[in-house]
Amino acid sequence: MIALLQRVSEAAVHIGGEPVGTIGPGLMVLVAVHRDDEPRDVERLSERILGYRVFPDEAGRMNLSVADTAGGLLLVPQFTLAADTKKGTRASFTRAAAPEKGEAYFDDLVAICRQRHAQVETGRFGADMQVSLTNDGPVTFWLETR
Repeated sequence: MIALLQRVSEAAVHIGGEPVGTIGPGLMVLVAVHRDDEPRDVERLSERILGYRVFPDEAGRMNLSVADTAGGLLLVPQFTLAADTKKGTRASFTRAAAPEKGEAYFDDLVAICRQRHAQVETGRFGADMQVSLTNDGPVTFWLETR
């Protein structure tokens, strides 16, 4: 699985002009599922997202996680992160999970994060979403489970 973490001062997802997920300070995370991912990858990614230290402590060092700061968490499915872009000028999606698997794993990730963190918002799998954010820093990290 892939997660693109962005530390934000605010972020939102709209579908058809209607807000479906909005957070203040926290993390906006784009999530993709590979075709060979297993259930253990969902668990591992949830641990990394909630525990990754991207927020400053009193000394200004990135030593605090979203769990430590009780910040917002906005999870957004984005299968295009699993694209193979090594050749040519058009992405190949052979490494991405089938939609059914991608949606199931994304839903599992959301459920785990909601069990462990108070403020979790989401986008909607398969929807045409408009995502807006104010990247704080900017601070952006690419996480993979494999």
